[in-house]
Amino acid sequence: MIVVVDSGSTKADWKMISGSGVQSITTMGFNPVFHSEEVIFDELQKSLVPEVATEKAEKVFYYGAGCWDARLKGTVQKALDRVFEHADIEVHHDLLGAARATCGHDPGISCIIGTGSNSCLYDGKDVIDNVTNLGYLLGDEGSGTHLGKRLIRAFFYREMPKKLHDELEESLKGGKQSILDNVYSGEPPNVYLASFTKFMGDHQDHPFIQRILFDSFEQFIDRHVRKYKNHMSLPVHFIGSVAYYFKQTLSVILDARDMQMGNFIQKPIDELVRFHTEE
Repeated sequence: MIVVVDSGSTKADWKMISGSGVQSITTMGFNPVFHSEEVIFDELQKSLVPEVATEKAEKVFYYGAGCWDARLKGTVQKALDRVFEHADIEVHHDLLGAARATCGHDPGISCIIGTGSNSCLYDGKDVIDNVTNLGYLLGDEGSGTHLGKRLIRAFFYREMPKKLHDELEESLKGGKQSILDNVYSGEPPNVYLASFTKFMGDHQDHPFIQRILFDSFEQFIDRHVRKYKNHMSLPVHFIGSVAYYFKQTLSVILDARDMQMGNFIQKPIDELVRFHTEE
């Protein structure tokens, strides 16, 4: 059995491929920046192990948010080793997963815009360049977290049109204080902030929301994507729910810069399964 995993900070998609077919499981997402080995292991024991014959796994390909160095990969690796005791396990950064899912074996620029954001230049085999992702405190332009912060600031600073302000306030369980409690006392705050993209999606035709979307996505394209060599001639691909649901806005921004729009994929897992089964 081969196991392919795509894990964001919010949700993780698992595919188990064997001679009898493909089994699909969704669990909470893991990010070793926020989650320890024990948290990951305990969650998999509850949500994955009862559903999957983990002892039959021979190979596990894990692509995850936050897995950008040996230490962070090691956190995930140790948890997976305890779950899949007989498998050969590879833990990769989700950027490589995004590149393989969108580009396959062709060169291109692959972007992740979901809870967080990131991008890379891919030569058809490996990620060869990456504009540093500074995370949700300093960067994550275009991400659900970045958009959520922009919306919340406008809400509290009385910069939001009254009708929109009232609708957002009405939707809050626990009132305004609940926002501050969740941001400063909840865990993890980036996932909570990104949850406000649902409200933005429901009101994306409102000029005020459109301005936030355009400004945030333009920052992502200009600060990250346009820094790559050959960015004008390579297709620019996107993965993630935020990119998928706000595809029209991103398309307008790329078109205004004469850049080539590539694929928009909400979830890369099926393309990753195809990549590894073909391999």
